[in-house]
Amino acid sequence: MAREFSDPVEKVFEDFQQGDVVTTRRRTVEMSDILNFAALTGDFYPLHIDAVSCAEGRFKSRVAHGPLTFSLAVGLVGMTGYYGDAIVALKEISELRATAPVLPGDTLHVRAVVELADGSKSDKAGLIAVRYAVINQRDEQVMSFLQTMLAKKKTA
Repeated sequence: MAREFSDPVEKVFEDFQQGDVVTTRRRTVEMSDILNFAALTGDFYPLHIDAVSCAEGRFKSRVAHGPLTFSLAVGLVGMTGYYGDAIVALKEISELRATAPVLPGDTLHVRAVVELADGSKSDKAGLIAVRYAVINQRDEQVMSFLQTMLAKKKTA
């Protein structure tokens, strides 16, 4: 029987290996993304929404929120289906670095590498740590972070 496209891929901790690499599709950040994120979060800081002051400022443009860039990165990897339905909990986001501005019109993709797959502490779930590198259309890294999650193990 064929599965529908929307079905989550059945995956478990044992399907993840240290060194796995996921490269996502690209996504262009629009000004509407920045304004919608500001409205959703209440973060109306001038760096994101004041076109006049930004045109005179350091970046000559409004800039995407760091948490927006982070969220887009997580979504891009999620859309690949790499995690399937294996993830049961987010444990930690660490080492988050915003290394370059993301401007309206920038096109991003993510290169994610599994740095750790440790199943030694529980019979039910294993720990996976994935290093995300968010890269723009000029091949510049604009953000990086380490995302640590629990993935369910095969049933005994």
